[in-house]
Amino acid sequence: MVIVGAEAQSVAVAWQVYQITHSALALGYTGLALFLPGLFFMLPAGHVADRYDRRHVILTCYLLQAVCTAGLLYLALAGTHNILLIYLVLVGIGLGRCFSGPAASALLPSLVEKEHFVNAVTWGATVYQVANMSGPAVGGLLFTLQLTGVLERWNGAAIVYGFTLLMLMGFLVLVSMIRANARPLEKKAFDMKTVLAGLHYVWSTRLLLGSISLDLFAVLLGGAVALLPIFATEILHSGARGLGLLRAMPSVGALVVSLTLVAFPIKRRAGATMLVCVGLFGVATIVFGLSRNFWLSMAALVLVGASDMVSVVVRSSVLQLATPHEMRGRVSAVNWLFIGASNEFGEFESGVTAHWWGAVRAVVVGGIGSVLVTAGAAALFPALRRADALTAEALRKAELELSTDKPVD
Repeated sequence: MVIVGAEAQSVAVAWQVYQITHSALALGYTGLALFLPGLFFMLPAGHVADRYDRRHVILTCYLLQAVCTAGLLYLALAGTHNILLIYLVLVGIGLGRCFSGPAASALLPSLVEKEHFVNAVTWGATVYQVANMSGPAVGGLLFTLQLTGVLERWNGAAIVYGFTLLMLMGFLVLVSMIRANARPLEKKAFDMKTVLAGLHYVWSTRLLLGSISLDLFAVLLGGAVALLPIFATEILHSGARGLGLLRAMPSVGALVVSLTLVAFPIKRRAGATMLVCVGLFGVATIVFGLSRNFWLSMAALVLVGASDMVSVVVRSSVLQLATPHEMRGRVSAVNWLFIGASNEFGEFESGVTAHWWGAVRAVVVGGIGSVLVTAGAAALFPALRRADALTAEALRKAELELSTDKPVD
């Protein structure tokens, strides 16, 4: 529900900003506005997730996002062309996300038994991708609606923001009904040692460091989503509805893969499988950058989403299964910081490189960079390359063997 609204909103924001500015750099700044709060507050957010009731943290953060979405709705109805006000509201949304992300990630293991955790991650990713697939299409469709009568002043952006606000309010009601079976959290003091504990744990655990950093640099370099308004307008000539379809295609591929993984879960060679799929992500990004055919572009984006889905399942499983309960909030915060860097800051990077080189060259060079990063990760992180079964016992054993250079029974 909330992801459908968020993805529809992202399409509306991107299209609105590009209509106002016609600038790739301005599109990049939308990602930067969402990323900046995480850069400054993500580690404290992890401490908050490990100290306070995670459900209450999630409710507070999404209430903030609802207020910010109402702000976007007001600006759209007012017909503003002040791009700085839109960026300011996006900073507020980013602040809510940076605190809710670690809390939501750390809450998941409290909702399911450990023997069903990987399956739960896969099902969760499946539902996410259904929403991620339908959200952009809904956003593109709603943006092109023309209302009459008392709602005549509601332009496309306002319609989308109103829809997103309704989704957020429904989500708040559902989260308030959650009852998690979590162990009590230790009330640790707020100091630099506890705040940085998650960063230290990730740095010392090579499986985690390898999987998170691979995602960071591959998606940071290979992300083409921020530039889709340019491709839809100037290269593929498909308009707002075409933009919605293009935004939905990665989720189509991810949905197919996630449903496949539900029926045929990854049982062996999880790390090597992840590396291969991240390499495919880079290749598909290159194909998209070079394509001038709308259908080929959609097919390339399907492959982008399909390959990334495997990485998401492996990384999410490693993150939760290899992390102690009392550390999950802070370790999840580090993961969310890396994800924010790869997604939102990646949008800024894409906007800057497109401003320098043009959209096509920026996407192609980024895809090549993703392939090179995958090769580098395979060499630098043997723990990731050798990761086998996705179980807590197997992952801890693999990490212990690599840290001691001795086989563990």
